[in-house]
Amino acid sequence: MSEPTRDMLAGRQPAGRKRFWKEADVVQEAEGFAVRLDGRTVRLPAGTALSVPSRALAEALAAEWRAAGLGESGRFVPADLPLTGIAGSMLERIPQARDGVIQSLLAYANSDLLCYRDAAGSALARQQAEVWDPLLQQLEAAHGCRLTVTSGVMPICQTDDVLRRLYHVLGTSAQEELAVLGVVVPALGSLALGLLMFEAGMEAQILVHAATLDEQIQMATWGVDTEVTDRIAALQDEVGCAMRFLALYRQG
Repeated sequence: MSEPTRDMLAGRQPAGRKRFWKEADVVQEAEGFAVRLDGRTVRLPAGTALSVPSRALAEALAAEWRAAGLGESGRFVPADLPLTGIAGSMLERIPQARDGVIQSLLAYANSDLLCYRDAAGSALARQQAEVWDPLLQQLEAAHGCRLTVTSGVMPICQTDDVLRRLYHVLGTSAQEELAVLGVVVPALGSLALGLLMFEAGMEAQILVHAATLDEQIQMATWGVDTEVTDRIAALQDEVGCAMRFLALYRQG
């Protein structure tokens, strides 16, 4: 039997890979809780063991593997293992390229969705301010970062002070936090919303509502577009999964 998962997270076979295991379980080891397939520890693409310090998270990872490939085709793809994908980033990508990950996330500050508004005085601009301004104020209260806001699509650059503060926030983030930010920030198009994910009481629904405000306003005016609602639902699942990963990690 081939070593578990060595290539499969890279998605090299469009049709997915054939399920090759019967059982998935969790075993406690010296450095954490490892996920096993038929008694063999799952290995990530670079060979790292799929082992995490939280039993709750390990059990959720094992549950993903139990469910993967149970359809009629008996095949599975990386999208069937979203928690495992985040764990792989935490365990392999971030330790190997931490500063590169931080710089990639920081780049979103200058293109942050919440900073680009419709023409001043428009109805849409007023609604954007109503929803987005309190979120930016919350970010400023938490991290001292007052992001510059503009009207239109011409690019702006945040101040050096703001970028330094954001770099510090990212630089002092734990690996599990950077891993979930690596999912949430690109999905939402906003570093601000990504960082607000860590604030007490924040929910995925609030973040997704803010990120899709323009589309929702358009649908309120012109009617429901199923493609848009499907995209919003998928985004809700993606952000919710990332937040669940973090909650399980912290649960221990």
